[in-house]
Amino acid sequence: MNQEALENMVRDILQEVNSGAVKTTTSKKVSGNTLTVRDYPLGTKRPELVKTSTKKSLDDITLKNVLDGTIKPEDVRVTAETLKMQAQVARDAGRATLANNFERAAELTIVPDERILEIYNAMRPYRSSKAELFAIADELENVYHATICSSYVREAAELYQERKKLKGDN
Repeated sequence: MNQEALENMVRDILQEVNSGAVKTTTSKKVSGNTLTVRDYPLGTKRPELVKTSTKKSLDDITLKNVLDGTIKPEDVRVTAETLKMQAQVARDAGRATLANNFERAAELTIVPDERILEIYNAMRPYRSSKAELFAIADELENVYHATICSSYVREAAELYQERKKLKGDN
């Protein structure tokens, strides 16, 4: 495989990651317009809007830059902004559930990876008390401003109580 083919593959993978695959009350307007299905895929039709968490553009993501160390893993992390734009496109396409998933994911982009894994493990049945789950929900809401996700954790705590899935119930 030649370098150009590898570079195209890396670019395609990044575009795929940024194309998704989160419920917010505000939509990001771009030049006065909300994004629509006509803007999909963003990496192809609106590449100027897609930036990594370190503000790199899609043009910065090349195999050469990856191989020479110019591009690091943190340079290709998806951003909340990109996920929110994907949510707009999904909502315009009539895919509200997918849009809601993008919006929830956008909220979590600022939560450290280690904390996400801790929360994931705490959310498993029989792992946490209702108070512990409510504390996680409060943290998500107050520290990370992840109001949608905090609502889901509170809902899970209530359902776990009803279904006897809290720590000590087994």
